[in-house]
Amino acid sequence: MLVTISCTRPAGAAWPATDLGYLLHKNPSRRQTFEQSYGVAHVLYPEASDERCTAALLLEIDPVRLVRGKSKGTPDFSLGQYVNDRPYAASSLLSVAISTVFGTALHGRCAQRPELAGTALDLRIELPAVPCKGGPEYAERVFAPLGWTVAATPLPLDPAFPEWGDSHYVRLELTGTLRLAEALTHLYVLLPVLDGSKHYWLDTAEIDKLLRFGEGWLTAHPEREWITRRYLTRRHTLVRTALARLAELDDQDPEELGALEHDCDDEGPGTEPAVPQAVESGERAPSLAVLRRAAVHRALLTEGAGRVLDLGCGQGALLLELAADRALTEIVGIDVSMRELKIAARRVRRLPEWQARRVTVRQGALTYTDASLRGYDAAVLMEVIEHVDATRLKALEQAVFGAAAPGSVVVTTPNSEFNVRYDGLDAGAFRHSDHRFEWTRAEFADWAHRVGATHGYAARFEPVGPEDAEVGASTQMAVFTRKNNDDDAAKGAA
Repeated sequence: MLVTISCTRPAGAAWPATDLGYLLHKNPSRRQTFEQSYGVAHVLYPEASDERCTAALLLEIDPVRLVRGKSKGTPDFSLGQYVNDRPYAASSLLSVAISTVFGTALHGRCAQRPELAGTALDLRIELPAVPCKGGPEYAERVFAPLGWTVAATPLPLDPAFPEWGDSHYVRLELTGTLRLAEALTHLYVLLPVLDGSKHYWLDTAEIDKLLRFGEGWLTAHPEREWITRRYLTRRHTLVRTALARLAELDDQDPEELGALEHDCDDEGPGTEPAVPQAVESGERAPSLAVLRRAAVHRALLTEGAGRVLDLGCGQGALLLELAADRALTEIVGIDVSMRELKIAARRVRRLPEWQARRVTVRQGALTYTDASLRGYDAAVLMEVIEHVDATRLKALEQAVFGAAAPGSVVVTTPNSEFNVRYDGLDAGAFRHSDHRFEWTRAEFADWAHRVGATHGYAARFEPVGPEDAEVGASTQMAVFTRKNNDDDAAKGAA
């Protein structure tokens, strides 16, 4: 089993291509060997020059180690455990090797060259044999949306007998300009997805891995439901939980969570779910993300807002919904991530002209005051505050409630009490790895009343989503209304 990663030095760059060794934490001048539970991993550099450098990860798989310790009574015991493609075809075994051998690079860290870790590189990744039962188009549909140019060549069953046709393996070549950490996370998640199976037992920890390594790209991927289902090998409970937690990111409308429980091995990306989740009315229940945006929209209309700020707009899901409402005359999306803003801007450009002309997106940090944000009717912080470090939260409060001082502010955040209703979410765990905190209803109310008293707002609270008699709703929302708007506005103008 083999994967090669090649880096070409850009024209005019001051650093040599061999600096790839710094990112991988593997010296190009020598071969290194790493023992794995299932065999041995070797790292070597078949090419290392100033202009181009190639690192190779070669796995020697011991099939006996894969089944060592399994008894005949286990469901996995079969001849297939001994006669399989695992020594040769890229699969979850390669993903595990990437995480153990290239773990520092996978997490985007490089103490010696931190600036290079954040630099997009000209990369070429080659894998001689990748299981892909759906054919080359499946590889294209999962890798191409991430910025890769994909060349997937079917491998024949036997070159000596071309009439037998092609196998379900492809030679995969990926070229693109990406950060190395991004490239490795794509491989880590998507190689097991194309294979459709894993060599180890799956538990709820796999959900955390999927969300952690899929952060920044999975929620926006057009095949995210298929990827999630395949990564979790169609384990229904795990899939439902993963999609519920993906919904918390609020980048796109998630599919209804019960609609993705298919076991067809040949079902490919883009396949429409065939089993909708029914409710008493016979219709699909709207997702939490849809309910959350609708609640925010209603709150803005109730407050009579015309000019609205979406602070922490991400990829623009709320912007698109608000743009369809003619009552909102100006909508501005602010986010610190240029990558998110590029996606949001692209989605806005696809809107009808009468909607798109009222929407603006631009970069900004919510913990710094910005005079241009003053004077708006309302601001929205939808699933934002929980991503802010506690030490920076007061800076956000001052920037939004103190400096910008809109007429009203709508804030939504997870209700941590509801977490016990999510299957597979461990006690005390957060719904997403980037959350700095998750508040109970009482904690959220205490925060809202303190902020309101400090900056002259009154707060009211609304649940979002179906309410549980014991733990409330999944999302909690506070609507802040500025007291004595006219007097304050006059003072601000003065």
